[in-house]
Order: sequence, then C-alpha cells, then structure tokens
Amino acid sequence: LGLVMSSYAVSPEAHQMLGILIGFGIAGTGFGVILAVIGRTTSAENRSLALGVATAAGSVGQIVGPTIANALLLTMPWSEVFLIFAVAIIAVLAVLPFMKTDIPAESQKLEESLGHVFKKALCDPSYSLLFLGFFSCGFQLGFITAHFPAFITEMCSAIPQNSILRSMGVSSVSSLGAFSIALIGGANIVGAIAAGALGKHFPKKHLLSLIYLGRTLAASAFILTPMTPDTVVLFSITMGALWLATVPLTSGLVAHIYGLKYMGTLYGLIFLSHQLGSFVGVWLGGKFYDQFGSYDLVWWVGVGIGAFSAIIHLPVQEHPLELRLKISS
Repeated sequence: LGLVMSSYAVSPEAHQMLGILIGFGIAGTGFGVILAVIGRTTSAENRSLALGVATAAGSVGQIVGPTIANALLLTMPWSEVFLIFAVAIIAVLAVLPFMKTDIPAESQKLEESLGHVFKKALCDPSYSLLFLGFFSCGFQLGFITAHFPAFITEMCSAIPQNSILRSMGVSSVSSLGAFSIALIGGANIVGAIAAGALGKHFPKKHLLSLIYLGRTLAASAFILTPMTPDTVVLFSITMGALWLATVPLTSGLVAHIYGLKYMGTLYGLIFLSHQLGSFVGVWLGGKFYDQFGSYDLVWWVGVGIGAFSAIIHLPVQEHPLELRLKISS
C-alpha cells in the first residue's frame, strides 16, 4: 500500500508520511517476526541451520532487489518501478497460505503468560548480556553501511590499470565503495548459512564471541594498514562473512534458553538493541567526521565495543532457563 500510494505522491511531505507506512510494513516482516516463525516451525536439531538460511535469504534480496531496480530505472520512471515492486509483494502474499506448517509439539509446551516469561528473562543475566552484545553488531553494521563508501572514496588509493577490478567495471574509488557493499552482502550469504550450520554442533555463545573477535581484529588491521583496493576487497569479504552471522546464533540462543512461544517478543527486544546500535553508529560516524574531519575515532569506538561484545558473551548460560531454575530450587 505504501509503495502504491508513494508512486502517486507529489509532495515531500506525502513521501515522508508514506515512508512511515512502508517502514511499518518492513518492521512487520523483519528478522524479529520471520525468525520467530522459522524457530517455531523447525525441529531443535535443524533450527540453527534454518535460522541461518533465513538470514541469508534476506541478503539475497538486498543484492537482487537493487540490481533489478537499477535495471528498471533505465527503462521506466521511478513511480512505475514502485508499482512493479508492489505487485511483487502481492505475489508473495498470495503464496503465504500454501506455506502453513504445523508447529512441533515442543513449541506448544510453554503455557506461561508473556508477562511471566518476560519478567524471568529480564531477571536473567544472560538475557541482558545478549541485549548488550547485539548493540555492537548494530553499531558496526550501521556505521559501515552508511559511511564505508565515503571513507573509501576519501582514503583509498587509485584502482590500478589492468586490474581485475577494472575488468569488472570498477574503475574509480567511488565505484569501489558501492562494490564493497555488494561484496559484503555476497559474503554474508555464505557467512550466515555457515554460522547457522556451526551453531548446530558448537556452543553458540562461543561462536558469537569468535565472530565479534573476528570483526574486532579485521577492523583493527584495516585501519592500521594503508588503504588500497586490495585491502578494501579483503576487508569487505572478511567483514561480510561475519556480517549477519550473529543473527541465527543470537536468535537460536533466545529460542533455546527461553522457549519458542514468546520467541518473537523476546528476540524482538534484543533486536531493538541492534537497531539502537545501528542508529548510534550512523549518527556518531557523521558527528565525529564533522567534528574531527576523520572517521578514525569512530572506527576505534567500533573496535572497542566489538571487543566488549566478544567478552560478555562468554558468561552466557546456554542451558534452558526453566532447567536452571529447577536445578537452583
């Protein structure tokens, strides 16, 4: 509805108001909702991998969607492109009734009220640690998505003649900035699925600590090394592999520790921390650049909170909360 109405909007105010409507729609189909559905309709054995595949699917859309939109914009006005994407969304809605899956019995065991489960989760230190740790993920993703292309354009050396990048159509550092975001998205598909698969066999909290540690080391090495097209590509692939690898592991932990019935609400609150971190990363990047004329300080802030997240995931108790409460009583 937001896309259809936006295609006919003629004023900035109308576009802004309809953008809010589109935002509500995106929120209703975001990770907090989708992963809760995936978690409730998959077995415990396959849940981690399924969450990883669902996370990766979102990245596929982020790569395919802009590519299709760019191609369409070469042949038609933007308003018609909006209508085409609206039709695509309607097509997805038409498929949903055929995707019903019976919820496994284990997801129906908890009959506690939301308030009771929510209170127990908030009193559990592990929930607070997951909440704080996910802030780092959002901070790094928000900052890099918003400011990395400009950082590359400003600091990177020129693309060498006869390089592989030039043969791929990347002939300037400005185009390298856009290409780096695409590389991150592509590597993220592999990383998210791999993280989901590994979460089936290894403690998720340890994998999360390793992911945040990997991000911290990658960012440190990148900003301490003279920036060249090769280092940009290497960093983009490395960071992309770790990009949303935290999502299937964090959502899987929430499902395992606190149960499936209210997974959407409990994971949604933790995802709020991610979104707050994203806001701070984007805002602080611009604020520090305007104040100091450089992105260096905000990069080191990201390194610091990444190291913090790597540490605070270690004490997380992976055993189900109900089991821990029974043992303690």
